[in-house]
Amino acid sequence: MNLIQKGLPLLFTLCSALQIFSQNTQTDSITQLDEVVLTQDAIPKKATGITSSSKIAGRTFERFNPKDIPSAINQISGVYILSGAINTNRITVRGIGARTPYGTNKLRMYFNGIPVTNGAGSSTIEAYDFENLGAVEVIKGPKATAYGSNLGGAILLETKASVEDRTQLINSFTVGSYNMLKDNLSFSHSEDGFKLSLSYNHLETNGYRQNNQFQRDGLLLNTQFRTGQKSSIALLVNYIDYTAHIPSSINQTDFEEDPTRAASNWLSAQGYEANKYILTGLSHTYQFSEHLQNTTSIFYTYLDHYEPRPFNILDEFTNGFGLRSQFSGNWAKAEFTFGGEYYKDEYHWGTFENLYEENDGNGSLQGNQLNNNTEFRRQFNLFGTLTYPITPKFSAQLGLNLNKTHYDFRDLFNQGDANASAERDFDPILLPNLGINYQLKNGKVYANVSRGFSNPSLEETLTPDGIINPDIAQETGTNYELGTEWLLFKNNLSMNLTLYRMDVKNLLVAQRVGEDQYIGRNAGKTRHQGLEIDLQYRNKLSQSITFSPYLSYTLNDHSFVDFVDGDNDYSGNPLTGVPKHRLSSGIDFRHKNGLQLNLTHQFVDEIPMTDANSIHSDSFNVFHAKLGFRTAISSHVNLGLNAGINNVFNTNYAQSVLINAVGFGGAQPRYYYPGNRLNYFGGLQLNYVF
Repeated sequence: MNLIQKGLPLLFTLCSALQIFSQNTQTDSITQLDEVVLTQDAIPKKATGITSSSKIAGRTFERFNPKDIPSAINQISGVYILSGAINTNRITVRGIGARTPYGTNKLRMYFNGIPVTNGAGSSTIEAYDFENLGAVEVIKGPKATAYGSNLGGAILLETKASVEDRTQLINSFTVGSYNMLKDNLSFSHSEDGFKLSLSYNHLETNGYRQNNQFQRDGLLLNTQFRTGQKSSIALLVNYIDYTAHIPSSINQTDFEEDPTRAASNWLSAQGYEANKYILTGLSHTYQFSEHLQNTTSIFYTYLDHYEPRPFNILDEFTNGFGLRSQFSGNWAKAEFTFGGEYYKDEYHWGTFENLYEENDGNGSLQGNQLNNNTEFRRQFNLFGTLTYPITPKFSAQLGLNLNKTHYDFRDLFNQGDANASAERDFDPILLPNLGINYQLKNGKVYANVSRGFSNPSLEETLTPDGIINPDIAQETGTNYELGTEWLLFKNNLSMNLTLYRMDVKNLLVAQRVGEDQYIGRNAGKTRHQGLEIDLQYRNKLSQSITFSPYLSYTLNDHSFVDFVDGDNDYSGNPLTGVPKHRLSSGIDFRHKNGLQLNLTHQFVDEIPMTDANSIHSDSFNVFHAKLGFRTAISSHVNLGLNAGINNVFNTNYAQSVLINAVGFGGAQPRYYYPGNRLNYFGGLQLNYVF
């Protein structure tokens, strides 16, 4: 009742305004709603030339709870988000990133073309509101020449596109289990030469587990205006402020007996993280001629992070600056892109004693400072691709990326110690990419060979004593890929099939030696190989009802080729943290009167949680259902209703796992992040078209 009292005033205010505005009617609103959906699904891919990528958009997003971006992205074969909480997500692509203890690295992330991965290679999907996204595109593997050539590839986030020549106000309000309340209020305007979108979003929930409360507020401004016949300017501002309590991982006994429990030390400390994040970007596009265009962006990011943990309190902030410029065009028969990207950030962090045990049960209490550090990080990428049609049906693409990375670490707490500060200047690395494509009547066949890399994370560059490890090297790998895409049965069936193999050497391992201490080292080689299948069928059950079943299957055959850790030889073992089989499937039903039903299913195979493969998580199946309805109140006002059930069969499953967990002081290792049990949600959307 408390949540409804908070949300209803906003809805009543909006409804009153819409009733006033709807007095004059001119257009067919149901047609407008369909146009909005089609606009989002029609966003073109950003991957250039013949590079293969996977994209999800509006229709995929509609299947899920509007706070559940991991379930939507997990519809993509080869991509898996292990989600410990709303604020704890680890994205893996073809097994790359699976060994990262927390968070996401080894890939590049872009938001409306602006890089949002920090100088240490970390990306945070939770910094963006699901309801503001129009499309998510994933380029798997290092073939993303123009987007960094990282081993895991690139994720391109795009905001919703404004509908041409329309002004509208949309409010989406959702409530659900665990006292969840979400509201997104957005205004958009589009006319000749000018587009504006402004949205405010709020999310709060108590969470399924102890010490699991979450609250987030955000603002997003996205505007574009033409400054001349050949030029335009775009401004992007994204601000997020959230506080997330942390239940952390739990041991097997707690997971089986009561998965709502938080780890006891995190519960006693009432551990949490508070983040304030801002991204600002200014982009200029100039059309030199019909054969050449340039887009140049300058951007700034700021993150203020405060995190009381049982073992200490982390207080940090990061300032990031950058420039990206890309030229694209065509010459004779060839298409080309080239450009550069420069990113620099300043990372400042310190830790303090956490005196929660002396705070009479009131949670964390900051004590004396333990350390104070600064790291200056910069990356420079030069890139170019050339796509040439050798015959009308056969084309080839050559790409090159040159990366240069530099770290400068300074210990401000022990400034008198000459060994406490150090620089690490990685050698330039050249990353080629070669692809070929053969066009068939109803599809295509393509092949790719590409080289990629991953920089070590902060934990991997430092020793437990807090100084840079001069011996740590970048991971490198070569990717081989063969794929095909088809449209069959009068274009009702789309089928994509991909085979790949990636050999990675200088494997980066963050070996845990304490509750918050890691040793980074290069431990050997891994082989990533697998099969990905995506199928979707569209047809009609009747003149009124359409249905669309779909399936995405991933086979991960990943293993350690050469991995010796002390006296242990793990060579030949399956790669830690990766399920061998994964399946996402479902079926969508739509009635022309605006009613739709979405049934979704996910299967995840058991996951090896130790390098010795001695412990595995259990495989699981999870089913979701969502029912929605859209109608027109008037020619200006549209109404949308939806209700859903997550985890229909109340399965107890691990939505994320912590690999190679260590039990300290005789305690059991804490491997498991439980997924939410059976839960419900319902929403109301009002759309006013001016």
